[in-house]
Amino acid sequence: QVQLVESGGGLVQAGGSLRLSCEAPGLDFARHAMGWFRQAPGKGREPVARISWTGSNTNYTDSVRGRFTISRDNAKNTVYLQMNSLKPEDTAVYFCAAGVSWLGWQYWGQGTQVTVSS
Repeated sequence: QVQLVESGGGLVQAGGSLRLSCEAPGLDFARHAMGWFRQAPGKGREPVARISWTGSNTNYTDSVRGRFTISRDNAKNTVYLQMNSLKPEDTAVYFCAAGVSWLGWQYWGQGTQVTVSS
């Protein structure tokens, strides 16, 4: 059974950094694109970043480009999201997702809370 397990969330002051991790035991990891999404209170889920099977292609939403970096380690079945220069508007529950392509996401984690104080 495929599970995606996020970790690394927490409370940080504006300007600080966090690194999120998402482990995917049971997933044919090297054959799946991976993505990070977030959902702020009262808002819908939005894409944050995504990475291709090999890690050669990445894509970011405009609001995080230049501050966040997505990466993956296929040997560890893990995808990361390094978040720098955090802002209060980055506060949200962050989810990782896996899909055969960027066009559809078949598996989702339970989410990890990120709170950025001003």
